[in-house]
Amino acid sequence: MSEQPKTRPKVPEGKARFVTTRQKEPNEKGFVGYETTWEPFQKEVEYTTPKKP
Repeated sequence: MSEQPKTRPKVPEGKARFVTTRQKEPNEKGFVGYETTWEPFQKEVEYTTPKKP
């Protein structure tokens, strides 16, 4: 069998319409996690009370 390297390859940043995914650095056990950042789907507008007749 061929000897596999113990390190994970560096994965490029993934971008979609509302989400960005980045690879984290491996921890002491060698686990490589991923960080996910979501962009807001909707715009928030400050509420104003309607005019009284």
